[in-house]
Amino acid sequence: MIMFTAQFSVTGPGHPVTAIVGEAIVLPCHLSPRMSAENIEVRWFRSEFLSFVHLYQHGKDQYGNQMPDYHGRTELSKAGITDGNVSLRILNIRRSDEGQYNCFVQDGSFYEEAPLDLKIAALGSNPLISVESHPDGGIWVVCQSAGWYPEPKVLWRDPSGQELPSLSEAKSLGDSGLFETENSIIIKERSNQNLSCWIRNTVLNQEKESTVYIAGKHLGEIRKRDTEIGKHLGEIRKRDTEIDWRRNIVCPGLGSSAPPVQEANVTLDPDTAHPHLILSEGGKSVSCGDTRQDLPENPDRFDCWTGVLRAGMEDR
Repeated sequence: MIMFTAQFSVTGPGHPVTAIVGEAIVLPCHLSPRMSAENIEVRWFRSEFLSFVHLYQHGKDQYGNQMPDYHGRTELSKAGITDGNVSLRILNIRRSDEGQYNCFVQDGSFYEEAPLDLKIAALGSNPLISVESHPDGGIWVVCQSAGWYPEPKVLWRDPSGQELPSLSEAKSLGDSGLFETENSIIIKERSNQNLSCWIRNTVLNQEKESTVYIAGKHLGEIRKRDTEIGKHLGEIRKRDTEIDWRRNIVCPGLGSSAPPVQEANVTLDPDTAHPHLILSEGGKSVSCGDTRQDLPENPDRFDCWTGVLRAGMEDR
């Protein structure tokens, strides 16, 4: 008995197909002329013929050597298989799905195939805008977003839509293979204005935008805050210097980063000396004792700080 195999061609879309990360996509493939593909082999694969994306054979789906990355994510279009529709549906698209696919159809000894190029795109998160002061003056505005593919285009715009120059831009690939972006700009004008961060996916021709309102008083408030912070830090440094000075003059063994104390002719007041301090007779010198002395109570005596006041200054 002579078996005849059908002659047909396999047709793809003829152009790249774009899929969005997290969504489903159908990779089109048809037989021409229209004929049933129920009893022939349909194989979708990438670079390796035997390690397939999806295989339909002997009237049913076969999963034996399916690529692990596609487990549970592929299905052949059964509704149109009798009309030669052998399109493949892929669920939950990933960044790693990008690349070339081959639609291979075989009936007996006759086979044909068609290549298909799959492009991946992702629309990232809404831009997050933060406002800080800048060391050189003005307001430092930073725009951050993640989850983009391919690398997005980032722009700053004023209320009239005019593009503004960026101060810095950083883009990197995250663990998922999607781009994270951070873009900053400096605003020095004191007038009120809206400032927009605009991020665009050039493949999808879609963008996301966030706007921040910067009032003229913000610049003054930020500078005032910076002045107050600087004043507070100066007070802390002054206090730390005083603590180091006290440690250096009273208990040198504790160590100190303060400069050496210059010798002076003073008389120390024993009624103010901390119980750990031992004054010489006449109050001309002081040392740090190992134990706390039992001294008379005096409201002027140091109790928390290890210190002593001078009683007066004499001419050398």
